[in-house]
Amino acid sequence: MKRSSPRSTTTPSATPRQATSRQGGAARKRSLAKPEAAAPDTASRSGARYQQTRFSSRLRAWGRHHRAMALDSLYRLVRHPLGNLLTMLAIAIALVLPAALWLTLDSAKLLNTELDESATLTVYLDVSVDEAQAVRIEEAVVADEGVAGTRRISPEQGMAEFQESLGVDDTLAGLEDNPLPTSIVIAPQTVDPQAMAGLAQRLEGLAGVDEVRLDLAWVERLRHLAELGRRVALALGVLFGFGVLLVVGNTIRLAVESRRREIEVVMLIGATHAFVRRPFLYSGAWYGVGGGLLALGLLGLGNYWLSLPVAALAASYGASFTLPQLDVTGSTILLSCSTLLGWLGAWLAVTRHLTSIRPR
Repeated sequence: MKRSSPRSTTTPSATPRQATSRQGGAARKRSLAKPEAAAPDTASRSGARYQQTRFSSRLRAWGRHHRAMALDSLYRLVRHPLGNLLTMLAIAIALVLPAALWLTLDSAKLLNTELDESATLTVYLDVSVDEAQAVRIEEAVVADEGVAGTRRISPEQGMAEFQESLGVDDTLAGLEDNPLPTSIVIAPQTVDPQAMAGLAQRLEGLAGVDEVRLDLAWVERLRHLAELGRRVALALGVLFGFGVLLVVGNTIRLAVESRRREIEVVMLIGATHAFVRRPFLYSGAWYGVGGGLLALGLLGLGNYWLSLPVAALAASYGASFTLPQLDVTGSTILLSCSTLLGWLGAWLAVTRHLTSIRPR
């Protein structure tokens, strides 16, 4: 019994150490509880950084998808070159006709400018007016604000020009008197019909003036023809633009129908209409680019084929004329219009058919 007493006394001696260990464990738990209180702030900050990174990754994914769809649509066109080339050729023909008419109107505009410069008034003086009086009348004509320049033609000069134009140098040489009066050819400040009519009326009131000849009927006819041509070109451009939309739209419609099952599967897993529409839009744009390039080639070939006959025809009339060509600005406009029409035709076709697709 005496030996067991020490063992019983050692048991209470371990109790303080256990209490101390329990107190240390509680203190460690309290110290560990402080970071847990700060955890929500850290999580909120990490969550904000996560949202920013997610947006940038989505932006990069969006760019990668656009690039992949552009290359994939081009690859699909290259895999079937003959049918797609025929589609682009139809687009090119639809673009060549209004573009050729536009170039023709540009050449007519240059011709209209030259004709405006050649539009003149002719003042015929009385036969009794001598050279000194003709000089004074010419000075009075030059003083008018509507006159840009004058050229006085004496009766002798008028007879020489008349004989040269008719090719009868010796036939009129036997005339005793020269029946031609002194004339003054006037270049007006403007070729506006009303302004020129007012100028002619003022010049007729000068002393010694017998007649003022004004003939602008041919200039007005040419202007009316030019206006008619511009409206016809605009109408043809609009009509053939609709033709391009129909050609591209029908081609994209067939492509959508051939990939209908694929579209249904992609839409079942959550693809949006914009995601599905994107490759077809790039296909339409590639059709437009190809059609525009072929149109430029056809225009260049037609210009080369017609340049020699046109130059020979102009040379037969003693003039020089060259067919106008599309410059860098005109080529850029044509390519931009063809690309936009192809994209728009594809967008209309795909949007129309996506509304009828119901994935099951």
